[in-house]
Amino acid sequence: MGIAEGKVAVISGAARGQGRSHAVRLAKEGADIIGLDICADISTMTYPNASLADLEETINLVEAEGGRMIGKVCDIRDADATEAAVNEAVADFGRVDIILSNAGIIRLGGTPKEMEVQTWQDVLGTNLTGGFHLIRAALPHMIEGGRGGSIILTGSTAGTRPIGGLNPETNRFDPASLAYTSSKWALRGIGRQMAHELAPHNIRVNVIHPTGVISGMTMNDAMFALHAQALEGGSNTISQMSNAMPVEILEASEISNAVAFLVSDEAKYITGVSLPVDAGFSVK
Repeated sequence: MGIAEGKVAVISGAARGQGRSHAVRLAKEGADIIGLDICADISTMTYPNASLADLEETINLVEAEGGRMIGKVCDIRDADATEAAVNEAVADFGRVDIILSNAGIIRLGGTPKEMEVQTWQDVLGTNLTGGFHLIRAALPHMIEGGRGGSIILTGSTAGTRPIGGLNPETNRFDPASLAYTSSKWALRGIGRQMAHELAPHNIRVNVIHPTGVISGMTMNDAMFALHAQALEGGSNTISQMSNAMPVEILEASEISNAVAFLVSDEAKYITGVSLPVDAGFSVK
């Protein structure tokens, strides 16, 4: 019997990357999955988001592990759409035991001045407000079930130490970098407050802070351009980032290992924790 046998997990950003990996791993452990993803690009971002075909592939992979999955196309920046998507899926599955607030975006390569405000709003809207919308929609079902549960927020090493973002040529901070950092630090505070408030319900809340992970966010032309610039001696956010351990980037499955532990009974008394899974990035 798997560690999540008979449970239902709600996951945002489920179409690819870490979200897909978490869905497949938890399905292997016996869970059914409610997976949300925007499946559309955001105009201020410099790399493509997941597609509907990606979400369908996640469903296929979950089913190959013997799990069931309801995939919902949903922009978690929209509170009403998020609540409707979760409620519709819970009506079929009947319960919520695990909430993984995973969806996140970042603009790569700098932000033109005319896009600064919208970029700030899009990054915070997805990474931070979207996490609030997801938990707002799913948490009542978890509490009403009376079985306890586990909530995990996907933070980042950007939520453990500064990562830069000031452009020395313009003396302006890149809003994408600031918004990303702000969202990940804010998730730490949200996680601790929710851990305190939800403890009487036997609901645990933790935050995972990955270093770079192979995903759509890291494997794209905009990121490759930043890497090339850094290799040529240029100063950018990539040139300031490296792990202490001798590994450049992690597989999504390595983050899923931490997720599987935190949702399991082996971690039943672990709550309010910010857990780096970062090959020593945050201590370098």
